[in-house]
Amino acid sequence: MDLSSAGSGGNSLPSVGPDGQKRRVCYFYDPEVGNYYYGQGHPMKPQRIRMTHSLLARYGLLNQMQVYRPNPARDRDLCRFHADDYINFLRSVTPETQQDQIRLLKRFNVGEDCPVFDGLYSFCQTYAGASVGGAVKLNHGHDIAINWSGGLHHAKKCEASGFCYVNDIVLAILELLKHHERVLYVDIDIHHGDGVEEAFYTTDRVMTVSFHKFGDYFPGTGDIRDIGHSKGKYYSLNVPLDDGIDDESYQSLFKPIMGKVMEVFRPGAVVLQCGADSLSGDRLGGFNLSIRGHAECVKYMRSFNVPLLLLGGGGYTIRNVARCWCYETGVALGQELEDKMPVNEYYEYFGPDYTLHVAPSNMENKNTRHQLDDIRSKLLDNLSKLRHAPSIQFQERLPDTELPEPDEDQEDPDERHDPDSDMEMDDHKAVEESTRRSNILGVRVKIEFGENETKVQDASRVTSEHRGLEPMVEDIGPSKQAPADANAMAIDEPGNVKNEPEGSTKLPDQPGMYHKP
Repeated sequence: MDLSSAGSGGNSLPSVGPDGQKRRVCYFYDPEVGNYYYGQGHPMKPQRIRMTHSLLARYGLLNQMQVYRPNPARDRDLCRFHADDYINFLRSVTPETQQDQIRLLKRFNVGEDCPVFDGLYSFCQTYAGASVGGAVKLNHGHDIAINWSGGLHHAKKCEASGFCYVNDIVLAILELLKHHERVLYVDIDIHHGDGVEEAFYTTDRVMTVSFHKFGDYFPGTGDIRDIGHSKGKYYSLNVPLDDGIDDESYQSLFKPIMGKVMEVFRPGAVVLQCGADSLSGDRLGGFNLSIRGHAECVKYMRSFNVPLLLLGGGGYTIRNVARCWCYETGVALGQELEDKMPVNEYYEYFGPDYTLHVAPSNMENKNTRHQLDDIRSKLLDNLSKLRHAPSIQFQERLPDTELPEPDEDQEDPDERHDPDSDMEMDDHKAVEESTRRSNILGVRVKIEFGENETKVQDASRVTSEHRGLEPMVEDIGPSKQAPADANAMAIDEPGNVKNEPEGSTKLPDQPGMYHKP
């Protein structure tokens, strides 16, 4: 299929070479993000973001991007999707006071998979601010924006879920919708991107496509028959997969499906959640993708020359997460990185080979050719029922998310991060937002991963309430064909997000499945 024609319906970027190798790339990073700690034994470890950053510095990639320190998202920014009382709770709860708020902990599904830890709210502000900031940058001319601390796709309107508290992806998409008629969301995390799908389940302005393990696995949603509702019918695509899928099998689905999606939907911008728990050897995963196979998805989506927001997500074997996101940053920049790893602050983590790439295992691929052919056929048939590039009349555009005024004593906001400083960024303003005109919504989010535990006990789901970024937001039940959660948000009309009354029916807890981004 002709990639240039497939992407021509969106805001095409000038290309150089077959996939437009040169891109204007910006990268968001907060030097404190590695300090957040979910607690002992918890598999989510924000330290992986710092490890990734260290590799980017040592590979010389930071000086090829504009590097920004995100501005923390404000309460009102987060409440464009989430419920006021949920955000108030996240802001006020602390490890010391949580025992006095048992009822609210249960109501908002905070406690086990999503624990209360020191700095929880500032962590949420950071990662959400970075994703929204990236969206603002794309709205103002950047080609690719990267936030590896984001991609927390399970959070709901008024619930935490699967290690996710605030859904930075939904907030970023809402920001992109201010400038683009259609936004595409693609999720290659091993877990279904349920929070994002629910949020946009009834709109034709956002298409969600999730490639995930399906069956007896958290969050238990993402059936191929879940296709969207009302105006959003056929605008949700779910690709259910089994254990052991390898690069070849994965791409036999990803490229035909995403090629057709780009041809038919013609998005103005793409958000790609790059959860690294779909890599071979992940502690909580079960797929068998190599780093190159995972990154092939990034390379393919980049080739359409449409503004692209790259986000993190799951990933619990943290040395491989850092490898993967470093390599995918190189893909975004059009740079092939040397396999021999340069010495870095976390060098001992990457032994004994000290290479960027690791070989996949010899685990069994339970996805048969017949099953893959059947999935591909069904999804391409669903796509054939879509009208090409829905015509949406734009209402008056809402103002961009504003950034707080910088302090007068801060360094020059246009100054870029010194790539050689790497982890010393704490000592000086390493990453500052450059163009105030881009009005980036900053969010400080810190995530640290606990020890190497393979599971998080129960599969409690969190539903974060959303208030539409845009003035009128209606909530639509997240449940796919049968409402499962009245916390979801959708955009029925351009710029209108709908809120349904509360009263959600949660899926039953699934012990032994992990909530993860």
